[in-house]
Amino acid sequence: MLSLEENVSLRPYNTFGLEVQARYFARFGSADELRQLLALPQVQAAEKLILGGGSNLLFTQDFAGVVLKNEIRGLEILTENTDDATTALVRAGAGESWHGLVEYALSQELSGLENLSLIPGTVGAAPLQNIGAYGAELRDTFERLEAVELATGALRTFGAAECGFGYRESVFKGPLKNQFVVTAVVLRLHRQARPNVQYGALQETLASFGIAGEPTPHDISRAVVHIRRSKLPDPAEIGNAGSFFKNPEVSQRKFDELKAQHPAIPGYPVPGGVKVPAGWLIEQAGWKGLRRGPGAGTHGVHDRQALVLVNHGEATGHELRLLAEEIIQSVRSQFGVELHPEVNIL
Repeated sequence: MLSLEENVSLRPYNTFGLEVQARYFARFGSADELRQLLALPQVQAAEKLILGGGSNLLFTQDFAGVVLKNEIRGLEILTENTDDATTALVRAGAGESWHGLVEYALSQELSGLENLSLIPGTVGAAPLQNIGAYGAELRDTFERLEAVELATGALRTFGAAECGFGYRESVFKGPLKNQFVVTAVVLRLHRQARPNVQYGALQETLASFGIAGEPTPHDISRAVVHIRRSKLPDPAEIGNAGSFFKNPEVSQRKFDELKAQHPAIPGYPVPGGVKVPAGWLIEQAGWKGLRRGPGAGTHGVHDRQALVLVNHGEATGHELRLLAEEIIQSVRSQFGVELHPEVNIL
């Protein structure tokens, strides 16, 4: 029996650990259950927030509408396209944990997701912002997704081109924002290893593990997990949403100007310009390790990764948003580069 709860604390459902409340809260485990909830008068009339793992959200106030928690499960290898022996299609329910999907793929000896190991959140949230890390992005293996339209309850399939993937972007963060709920994602993975170790940190970690020659997908996953755990705080211990800002992209001319003024600045070529690590800019601007608030501080910037804002226990979302705005202004003033949040601010 589906239930619509009232005045529910969202603290357990956001990785910042912020104490905010939802006017209404419900869970769904299938597209049919979602449709049943959408038919309720309280849900029809309210603003809706689809919640996965809560790992990419900053709540700055209570949510006056209805929070619908996506708990659609299921992992399977599809039998279609069996004529292509080099790949396999894997279908995952949107409520599955992303890292759980990565581990499933590895257990089936399928490659393509290992560089995306330990990214927090659920499968359904992954295509919304085209998650990426260590030289890989979701769109590299994306085949299609299934989604329910909120207005009609109709199920629609989206191919890669229709999703409009960009750097931490998709059509679901733009023209189709808040119009669809992802229910399943299908990825095309490789039956033969295709190691992607272009990132220096990945090469160094593999070398420290004593791995010579071509690493396996399991090797790469283990290295990525090691790097992420060494750099990023565990939300169970310190409230955070991972990388708070996107890495900005600047023109080659702008990067040359920055390089002349700051010779140590790193940059990575991308179509149309150069990507600059936001963490480097924030650290150079003096924010790394900062703590704000009474006593030892309630919030601040992580002391090992300047890209991560943290809640040390009793911060509010409003305080974290103000800190983010100060950092944006500081980097703009010092480098003439505009930072944009990767986290969704509500």
